[in-house]
Amino acid sequence: MTSFTLRYVDAHQLKTWIHDSDELALLDVREHGQYGESHLFFAVPLPYSALELNILRMVPRKVTRVVLYGDKQTAAATQAAASVLHDMGYENVFVLKGGIEAWTAAGYVTFAGVNLPSKTFGEIAEHVYNTPSVSADKLYAMLNDKSSKVVVLDGRPIPEYKKMNIPGSYCCPNGELALRVQELVPDPDTTIVVNCAGRTRSIIGAQTLIHLDVPNKVYALENGTQGWYLHDYPLEHGSDRLYPEQISESSKAALRERSARLIEKFKIELVGAEQVREWIAQDERTVFLCDVRTDEEYQQNDLPSRVQHTPGGQLVQATDQYLGVRKSKVVLCDVDGIRAPVVASWLKQLGWDVCLLTETEKLGDLPELPVHTPRLAHTNVLPSEALASFVKDHPHAVVLDARPSTAYRKLCLEQSAWTIRPILPAQMEGQTDKPVLLLGCSLGNLTLLAQDLEQMGCEAVYACVVDMDSLRASGLPLVADEDILPDEACIDYLFFVHDRHDGNKEAARKYLEWETNLVSQIDEQERNTFSIGF
Repeated sequence: MTSFTLRYVDAHQLKTWIHDSDELALLDVREHGQYGESHLFFAVPLPYSALELNILRMVPRKVTRVVLYGDKQTAAATQAAASVLHDMGYENVFVLKGGIEAWTAAGYVTFAGVNLPSKTFGEIAEHVYNTPSVSADKLYAMLNDKSSKVVVLDGRPIPEYKKMNIPGSYCCPNGELALRVQELVPDPDTTIVVNCAGRTRSIIGAQTLIHLDVPNKVYALENGTQGWYLHDYPLEHGSDRLYPEQISESSKAALRERSARLIEKFKIELVGAEQVREWIAQDERTVFLCDVRTDEEYQQNDLPSRVQHTPGGQLVQATDQYLGVRKSKVVLCDVDGIRAPVVASWLKQLGWDVCLLTETEKLGDLPELPVHTPRLAHTNVLPSEALASFVKDHPHAVVLDARPSTAYRKLCLEQSAWTIRPILPAQMEGQTDKPVLLLGCSLGNLTLLAQDLEQMGCEAVYACVVDMDSLRASGLPLVADEDILPDEACIDYLFFVHDRHDGNKEAARKYLEWETNLVSQIDEQERNTFSIGF
């Protein structure tokens, strides 16, 4: 890293920047568990541990105004993140002076949880549109009434659905509803109930169908699978009732016409490929190109990396995972003209400058997004099959396991220590002359750690991608002990969010209470960011 002078912004100036007309990337560089306990409302989580892997996608223009922050405990990591961005060529990087503590001292609110703007918007949308809902008790009665015709559609992605679902429900992520609901529920006299794990996607999914004028009665399941579980009703696990992949071409014309009405209703701009290329070439504003289709469809097309895969339902639910720059321009595409208009209608109400691309097939010549490749001189990739022999041949090596902390607690090498980038310097004090073996789930994250180790002076670094099976296959002494790493050390894991899915009813109650109280916590400027009536 080259030396540079940190530039600071105080809390009051940052509050002004958040709400002015210029682009801003407000990045919380702490790890996921730290971020989720308390953060700024519009902050984008971009952990220092994976910063270089995501920054070029989330903040593609290097002249963008960027503000990084952490807290007192993570001040060193925040400064290191600023140095990384400086070395990568970012020109307008600032650090929040005093961190999140200074923000609260200035009288501004912080929030727990994740995906704050989207979840808060969901609560507002329910109030504005008076979205009809049904309780767990009512739905249970409907499902057990043989004379009642009802279908439950789970609006979450497939992996979430497979973890737990309402018995008998079908998985149809919210972004796919416009295209696939008629195939799933062809009878207009059948009642449709949309659910998620909590509240937001239930509300947005149900209201999507209402906006599309489907003839069915539509309800959101109050409090989703958590509400169902809190009423002591059983959940299914590992279900495979998925949305139909093929939709008949004969039905698409009517579906396209139905979605087109949303374009008119919400006054959504249509643009061609030439206009998008011109915006990107001018480089005067950040442009995010988003393909809202399923992953299978996205993989079938040879699109440039500048077009990122953003499943439509998740783009609305977790905008901060895809769009790192506020007040940027968002261009959506789907090739069929059925799903993107729905997603665009919600993003516009969320306050984004969004438009629809009419010529997806003409994007092939767009420049690719650059990829960060660490310059490594003393690092070798070790195949997992060679793990045992390496450990035996290097008895004094430092073995660091960079897998998620939850995976480490389930199974790890007896001689290993868990690591993550912010704590690496302290772990390596006095040990930089030893060989270092890095274990992890992805080579990308391991190369960032290797890069840091080389900058510390390490000249024998080995990176090895492993999983539970390869650890067992190594024959090396293993430890399976949840207590090997205390909860407070698991800074990459947000217990607040995840405990509600692991049989903890009190955590589920607290989560639902948190979600319903979000609207009361935001200030007038934050509320007015949304382009929806009050």
